Amino acid sequence: MHLRGLSTKGTRRTRRRAWVATVATGVVAAGLLSGPAATARPDGDPDLTTMSVKSPPGGANVRVLIFHGSAAAGDESPVVNAGIEAIEDLGATGPADQRYQVEATDDAAVFTDEAELGTYNAIVFLTGGGDVLDPEQEAGLESYMEAGGGFVGLHDAARAEPYSDWFTGLVGARPAASSPTTVQRATVEVGDRRHPATRDLPVQWKRPDRWLNWVKNPSGDVHTVARVRESTYQPGTGANGWDHPVSWCRDYDGGRSFYSGMGGTVSSYDETDFRAHLRGALLWTTRLAQADCKATITRNYKAERLTQPNQPGQNDQIGEPHGLVTAPDGRVLYIGRGGADSAQPVITDWNNPDIGKGRGQIHVYDPAAKKVTLAGELTVFGNKGGGDELVKVEEGLLGIELDPRFQQNGWVYLHYTPHSGLDRDKRMAERRVSRFTLDLATNKLDLSSEKVLLDWPVQVHSCCHAGGGMAWDSKGNLYIATGDNNSSGFSGGYSGNNPQPAYKGVSFADARRTAGNTNNLNGKILRIHPEPDGTYTLPDGNLFTGRETDEGGGKTRGEIYVMGVRNPARIFVDRQTDVLYAGWVGPDAGAPSTTWGPAKYDTFAVITKASNRGWPYCMGNKQPYRDRNLPDPAQPLGWYDCDHPKNESPNNDGLVNLPPITGNNIWYSPQGGAPDFPRDADGVPSYRQEEATYRLPWLKGGGQAAMNGPVYRYDAASASSTKWPSYWDGKWFVGDFYDGDQPRNAVLTDPANHGDGGLPVHSESLKKIVPIGNDGIKNLMDWTFGPDGALYVLDYGRGFFTSDAKSALWRVTYTGGGPTPAAGQLARGTR
Repeated sequence: MHLRGLSTKGTRRTRRRAWVATVATGVVAAGLLSGPAATARPDGDPDLTTMSVKSPPGGANVRVLIFHGSAAAGDESPVVNAGIEAIEDLGATGPADQRYQVEATDDAAVFTDEAELGTYNAIVFLTGGGDVLDPEQEAGLESYMEAGGGFVGLHDAARAEPYSDWFTGLVGARPAASSPTTVQRATVEVGDRRHPATRDLPVQWKRPDRWLNWVKNPSGDVHTVARVRESTYQPGTGANGWDHPVSWCRDYDGGRSFYSGMGGTVSSYDETDFRAHLRGALLWTTRLAQADCKATITRNYKAERLTQPNQPGQNDQIGEPHGLVTAPDGRVLYIGRGGADSAQPVITDWNNPDIGKGRGQIHVYDPAAKKVTLAGELTVFGNKGGGDELVKVEEGLLGIELDPRFQQNGWVYLHYTPHSGLDRDKRMAERRVSRFTLDLATNKLDLSSEKVLLDWPVQVHSCCHAGGGMAWDSKGNLYIATGDNNSSGFSGGYSGNNPQPAYKGVSFADARRTAGNTNNLNGKILRIHPEPDGTYTLPDGNLFTGRETDEGGGKTRGEIYVMGVRNPARIFVDRQTDVLYAGWVGPDAGAPSTTWGPAKYDTFAVITKASNRGWPYCMGNKQPYRDRNLPDPAQPLGWYDCDHPKNESPNNDGLVNLPPITGNNIWYSPQGGAPDFPRDADGVPSYRQEEATYRLPWLKGGGQAAMNGPVYRYDAASASSTKWPSYWDGKWFVGDFYDGDQPRNAVLTDPANHGDGGLPVHSESLKKIVPIGNDGIKNLMDWTFGPDGALYVLDYGRGFFTSDAKSALWRVTYTGGGPTPAAGQLARGTR
């Protein structure tokens, strides 16, 4: 039963001098909800009473106090009554070990009664806002929190105590004057799948409420458990944007604070899901359950540079960064593509036998010794410096992976372009994947141990798009990402489908020769099963078997798992699910064209089965390009059919009729994330920029180069003190080489549709955790989690086709500690 007041209203003390009430009222009316600091009181105010509240407050006979005092005159809000009744009902129902007793009062005198205050496990503020506590009473609430108490604030509680910096910290944020006042239905993104307040809620939770905007966004200072999606309602002029927290928590001043901006309507308290949200908040704040309310607070992470700048004229620490992998024992192996130190000359003359000769370097970082060893160098074709596409080159040492039994056999797989395979006359080269053996005692690579698993031809007359990433699944299959080996020019930055430019009979501007070709290994993600003798077999379930008889036979390659990718530098396989995650760089058009199709889209995809991802026919969510062909490639032909694509290029030696294209999950252009357009009766978008909608407002391009990242998997058995918290488990890290509006985010996808191109259902920025800026990790080249649960990141440096003083290996560790309250502080012990 709730008690309407621990003492009667008539005996309430005057809470504050008149000048304070006047100021506070003015602040509330203005909607600023900020005022003088808690210590800025007029001369002559009495000192605050020193209280000693039992620590921790409450006990196994769990009690919850609801405070509903209000500075406003008139009848009590019906929302307060609904909230009290809901909290009472939650306390009296459910599992026996989650029940609690409830008392309710509007009398703030309770906050100066240390004995009474010490009997409550948690305090809920259902206030209507305004100046509801005098200085002594607020000091009592502070003492309660310092003793380890729990606090839950709902909706208008964020308007209470507007003069107080301390109370602002307690609730986390203050509502903006421009907050909409009407009830609107909106979608709440529930990003925390572990906290008891959110773990049982739908990831996309649709509900009506009065949605508050915030004067200052609390993200990074609090742990946000849910956000409201502004595109689903009218947030008004004070909108916070895509990152609009609505419920959050944090350990505060010795206690635990949970706030929700929801609960602004009577009907909220009748909702099953909102009650579940409220129950979970109370479980944590009353000490009936543990929760992690630190996982997204910026200050709980430490980014540390592990490697030093190279010695002059040497690459003793790092080459031109291009990929990394971590070993089970914590070693980090990372590669340099082959670009020389900027002080070193490069050879670009095709008449010189040493044209493009570079050193693809493998370094090993030993965390125990904090020492870097140059493990070995491969002589690669990959060092021509910068310039236009007929000068520069992206070949070289492109990818690295470790054998699943690396700790026993020392096997290292390298994806590279050997200089020895260069044909200067035809300007062709050989790409290969080879296995080498690393001496685990000395961290030296035995170059004579090379076993070539797979090789294929690439044209090197023109740059670009080499790809390079590799990854294993749980069945011992190796995935190999290859670029489309195609120029970015000759098509205006749209589909790379110009069949005309060629060198000695080999096209270098038509990705239908490569990525869109079922009989070519470029522009693909390959899947093979390496065997101990250095050969490989083909697993079942690839896109082709290589034995297809269609169109006369001999027009497919059985190694192809995914076709239609442009430049997939980074891939990742989540070995818990064997789902493949990939990202690739798009073309160069800065805006969509009603003639040729979409602007440049960089892309991320969740790939659950063998598929065609579209390039160079379609991009994004199956947005087609315009075909072109001989005799006049400048003349636009028909739009590609994404469901029935055909490769009618004269440079195609594979199938004409291709597998249907699967839409992708994330795509972004210079204008924004996931641009989409109205479509005509044939499904062709209008491509009028003024008609575009942006379905993923949390990212934007410009200069852009997608860098796919890992899916984090939390290891509860690990004793590592630096591992990222379980909050991040199952989240997919997507990033970009650049650090402006481009993504550096962790996203959640829906397993029910993510294999078919379903959009992410939740995203949050990592830019304050994986720090951006010139002195941070500005140019993200690769990132992965190590066995210690820390995130390892390569910063490319500030130049191109070389390394410099900013090229570095970094580690980002978690320093926030475990969940709270401590197991020994749980009100009813561990269960």
